[in-house]
Amino acid sequence: MAVRATVSRFPVTQAALDECGIQWGISVTPFAAADELGQPPAIADRGDRLPRCERCWAYFNTFCDVERWGWACALCSTLNGFDDDAVRRFQRPEACPELSASFIDFEIPVDEADGAGEGVTARPVYVAAVDLACSEEFLELIKSALLAALEALIPGSLFGLITFSHKIGLYDVQGPMPVVKNVFIPPDSEEDGLAVALEDAMPLLSFLAPVDTCKDRIAAALDTLRPTSSWERGAASGQEPDTVLLGGRGFGTAMSSLIDYLSSEYGSTFALARVFAFLSGAPDYGDGQLDTRRYGEQYASKGEDADLALLPEQIPFYRDLAAVAVQSGVCVDIFAVTDEYTDLASLKFLSIESGGSLFLYASADDSTLPQDIYRLLSRPYAFGCVLRLRTSPDFEPGHSYGHFFPDPQYENVQHIICCDSFATYAYDFDFTHADGFSRHTEPAVVQIAFQYSVIEPVEEASGNDSQSYPSYRFCLKRRLRIKTLQYRPANNINEIYDSVDQEAVLHILVHKVILVSLENGVREGRHSVHDWLAILITRYNDALRSDPRNPESHIDIDFSQCPHLQTIPQFVFGLLRSPLLRLHEEGIHPDYRIYLQCLFSALEPSSLAKAIYPLLISYSSPNKQAFPRHTLSRAALTMSESPIFLLDAFTNLIVYYSSTADPSLPFPPPHDCLLRTKINALKQDRCITPKLTFVRGGQDDSSLFENYLIEEQDVDGSGYASGNGFIAFREGIRNEVAEILKEESGS
Repeated sequence: MAVRATVSRFPVTQAALDECGIQWGISVTPFAAADELGQPPAIADRGDRLPRCERCWAYFNTFCDVERWGWACALCSTLNGFDDDAVRRFQRPEACPELSASFIDFEIPVDEADGAGEGVTARPVYVAAVDLACSEEFLELIKSALLAALEALIPGSLFGLITFSHKIGLYDVQGPMPVVKNVFIPPDSEEDGLAVALEDAMPLLSFLAPVDTCKDRIAAALDTLRPTSSWERGAASGQEPDTVLLGGRGFGTAMSSLIDYLSSEYGSTFALARVFAFLSGAPDYGDGQLDTRRYGEQYASKGEDADLALLPEQIPFYRDLAAVAVQSGVCVDIFAVTDEYTDLASLKFLSIESGGSLFLYASADDSTLPQDIYRLLSRPYAFGCVLRLRTSPDFEPGHSYGHFFPDPQYENVQHIICCDSFATYAYDFDFTHADGFSRHTEPAVVQIAFQYSVIEPVEEASGNDSQSYPSYRFCLKRRLRIKTLQYRPANNINEIYDSVDQEAVLHILVHKVILVSLENGVREGRHSVHDWLAILITRYNDALRSDPRNPESHIDIDFSQCPHLQTIPQFVFGLLRSPLLRLHEEGIHPDYRIYLQCLFSALEPSSLAKAIYPLLISYSSPNKQAFPRHTLSRAALTMSESPIFLLDAFTNLIVYYSSTADPSLPFPPPHDCLLRTKINALKQDRCITPKLTFVRGGQDDSSLFENYLIEEQDVDGSGYASGNGFIAFREGIRNEVAEILKEESGS
């Protein structure tokens, strides 16, 4: 569990928070293998025996004051007594990690009647749902992706293949030849649903095949997949074949039926089922149809703002379906491979609220889908998660951000259906009363509890006479991960500024601006982040002017006296230049914006920082780094005099050889050089597969690389017309700050 606070020295009062202008909150990556310092958790058993505070229900931790028969809660100071079991255990402190460690993973015993223990029959279940109202290129990509997925699945997993168009195809791959059973989808929404239930068409346990014994048969079934012809779609819809060029994508009906189909075995055959839904366009048949005509001139003719009209969902169907998926133990990942408007604003809820992810690929030609799905299945994940944040009584969580759904009964409790080691969430803080921290000498305490389940394979005991799955068994483990942190209140504003984590500040800021954009439109989101930076620089200059040595006429917009704030203007400029906040009229596709919203709101702070303001590193040779960070400008390239640059934009890695580079330098860089080692390390530490591109300046098209040199681009998207984008942006902020200071001084 990695936790990063925007400031490590907390503001003392609301007035101090207002005076500093900094976002106040934390980011949490609960299933990370190590904490923010790279340290793994201590391991302990019997988390159910860990003492809890009688008043605030916080867990006992190493910051509590301990006496022989009791303890004082580190959060609320309540005195609690130990029961006899705790007294006995704490007499051997070396066997109790909670007495010495603030980050612990506890095992929680689970009753076998609830599907736990080594006798559990539940296995990992994966289902691929493939769109057949598609092109040949799309289908070839999906076949490659699913072959990669089969290699990543652990032995003993169960796999199912389903297709959808104007009909649903269920594949039985457990026999010598793959058999498909088709169920036709009604063209329009009907109360009766499908004419034949999927369970009646094929029993679920015939549909779910063990990967270890059926991998070749699954691959053979994939080879039989073909796009649905216009003749078939026309016959199903009653239209002439020649008039049916597109359509017949019954995604909503297929997913609704599939979730119902799987739910019958939830808790017995599986504890979590993951569905990979592959889409080549918008659902336009059966339940959950989406009207793609709203993208185009329709909103303009009605006088609507495209940057607001295209962000909300059209219909609640997919949000409601996500709630059904959660109740059925089903997590849905959506992979959309299309450059056409698909209305991800409506579809996204099915993935992010069921614990899945949303992926978008503009074309099948250079898609990283096979690598992405392999990565997704290769990394560990937890499911059935509950995340709870507690604080000492003087402050409390304000808003929470991330892909979860809040508990309907308890505050500050979030449910996460599926969580991997990259998934990150955020909280901002508010004071509970005007006095702030009543005892300024006492540390503020934050405790995060993360309860989750994992399925682990176990060796098959001898003498087991199971006929269906003789080689593999799994046990369900329930664990409780607890991390407790202390933060000292700051004595003055300088201590706050000197403790800023700029990437964590950006993380909270991006979450807030996404929320503003969804509620009020992209323009309002742009205004909010611009105004926030102006207020922050104003408050910083107020602090400078309190020192008589600083001239009052000078306005410092570069945070020259505070290194911990100096990259924030670049972050804000990068955020305003990002497609996340670029306007529709600049050519930003609404689906791409929604994809970025979903991606950015799940990233941890360092990854998000690279996605907003890429990292540019220079190399004097493939084996020697020159400088670890440059500004994103052409001037930086010229002044560095380095021949090689590596640009890390999170989704893209670009190696650029300048046009003046020595021709004797090997291009592309050798596989055993320092630069390649760096690239490989970056690729390994990603939740998605970055595209790697090599560009030789003066010979290759350099536009991909040069488009990331944003500091010479105007913030309003007009390109290189003025040639001083970031400089002009700084001057605009300076003028705005001068006006605010003038108004506040009354002069």
